[in-house]
Amino acid sequence: MPRTTEGRGRRRVAPSKGDLRERAILDAAERQLAGAGPDAMTVETIATAAGITRGAFYFYFGSKNDVLAALVERTVTALRAEVDAADAAGAPAEALREGLRQTARMWREHGDVMRAAVELSPSVPAIDEAWRSAVTALAETTCRIAERAGVPSGPGPADAPAVTAALVWMTERAFYQAVAGGGSLDDTTATLTHVWLAALGLGPQPPSAAGS
Repeated sequence: MPRTTEGRGRRRVAPSKGDLRERAILDAAERQLAGAGPDAMTVETIATAAGITRGAFYFYFGSKNDVLAALVERTVTALRAEVDAADAAGAPAEALREGLRQTARMWREHGDVMRAAVELSPSVPAIDEAWRSAVTALAETTCRIAERAGVPSGPGPADAPAVTAALVWMTERAFYQAVAGGGSLDDTTATLTHVWLAALGLGPQPPSAAGS
């Protein structure tokens, strides 16, 4: 009689050799971004850093830009997962705080990739598509949080979709400037948290309102 796995959960499938090789290429590319920047990267330098031949590289990626696009996609997928998890953290204010904390962490740990995404988007369509899809997804998540906070869900400029889309792009630019200019991610996070909460009516009430 065959065994069943009912009640034991789904068995985890180990990554294939190809998955591991692709991950090694992306990891090597991220290290090179941190060290030399995108301009100094070539197919040859990425392949060498990943411990493979140039021919093997082309089995997985067609160009350096394909690697960068995949690296951006991997990073933004992780970012979206963190913000989606924050959405389930509880009350809207705490969900926003946690989402911004996790976004700052991603910029701290993968800032070179995210900076490259911002800078290369105008010239590399695949990177632009990956980055814009991430921003759109983050705006959708924060829109749900805003609606839970009582912001109207309408088509107007002061309604949740428009407000959160503007705030997400503002957040992207503020974190980018902090990383590119050597600013403080902690200070940027604190400022952005204040702006988000105030814009969605979740910040501290002014004295006159609090005393009424």
